[in-house]
Amino acid sequence: MKILVDADACPVKDIIVSLGKTYDLDVEMFLDDAHVYEDGYSTVHIVDQGVDSVDFYLLNSVIPGDIVITQDYGLAALCLGKEAVVLNQDGRPYTDDNILELLEQRAHHQKLRKHMNAGGHKKRAIEDDQTFKRALKTIIEREMTKKA
Repeated sequence: MKILVDADACPVKDIIVSLGKTYDLDVEMFLDDAHVYEDGYSTVHIVDQGVDSVDFYLLNSVIPGDIVITQDYGLAALCLGKEAVVLNQDGRPYTDDNILELLEQRAHHQKLRKHMNAGGHKKRAIEDDQTFKRALKTIIEREMTKKA
């Protein structure tokens, strides 16, 4: 089991690395070449810029039982199909039970955005990071117990 991160816009990389170290798990960060990242622990994969290039590179690295962190519903759905455990940056798991509804919501919101000028995202709070950390820790411990 390893942790794979769709890291281009991921605000919780430091939490992921910290938990990876704590549980002695490999962490792999996937970014396009417009980003620079180094944490001294993770394996960093830099791929060419392009539509979904990071997503496809990450997807090709996933094996059953891996933990994937992404905010991309499409990538989450594909990783679920490869039997990975998938979590978003706010600590909400993507599951076979919720992914179809999330994909439908995404399509609906894309249509709305074409017709409206929506404001930006809300600012991330400390509580968001704490929620993510608790969720990832729970998943790691659950998955480690399964393998024991």
